[in-house]
Amino acid sequence: MITSLTILAVVLAYIAGSIPTAVWAGKVFHGIDVREHGSGNAGATNTIRVLGWKTGIPVLIIDLAKGWLGASLPAFLNAAPEGSSELTALKIICGMAAIIGHVFPLLAGFRGGKGVATTFGVLLALHPALTLTCAGIFLVVLLLSGYVSLGSMAAGVMFPVLLLTLFQTPSLLLKIFSVLVAIAILLTHAKNIRRLKKGEEKRFIRKRKK
Repeated sequence: MITSLTILAVVLAYIAGSIPTAVWAGKVFHGIDVREHGSGNAGATNTIRVLGWKTGIPVLIIDLAKGWLGASLPAFLNAAPEGSSELTALKIICGMAAIIGHVFPLLAGFRGGKGVATTFGVLLALHPALTLTCAGIFLVVLLLSGYVSLGSMAAGVMFPVLLLTLFQTPSLLLKIFSVLVAIAILLTHAKNIRRLKKGEEKRFIRKRKK
């Protein structure tokens, strides 16, 4: 049942996700729009590449927190009973609103990032143990390949795989959402996939020459 509290949670989640962390950090501390440099993405990876770690890491943490906060709002607002399927559904809906806010931010001309960090925050609120496992997968792939995009896609695809096998859940909606997240991550990385095939993708971590 849609209530005024549900609508409030969704709107607040979108606004939280819509905070253009990378854009504001670039303009305030460096006098540039990060979207006009590097990959053109308003995300943490491009921020680190263009503006450095000191700016990029806070952007990463805040983008992650936006997703976690967005998905947690229904619980904070007591929009549904704790542990109920209704609460899980509301968390997923609000999490999606936060991700949409990051990708299409109202406060930055609807030009945002790919939403990987914000999605990670949402998943962390929904299933912490599985999300941290996928974070480990991301790090392993990143360290072995040097590509953030490959690590992100590997972690995104493994989330539903592990959810349906090792980390079983009774929530059908969460299972569906996990598959949609994996598909969305692959779609938003379509250009990266093409660059990887051509050998044109830039490594985030450069391998040392022997």
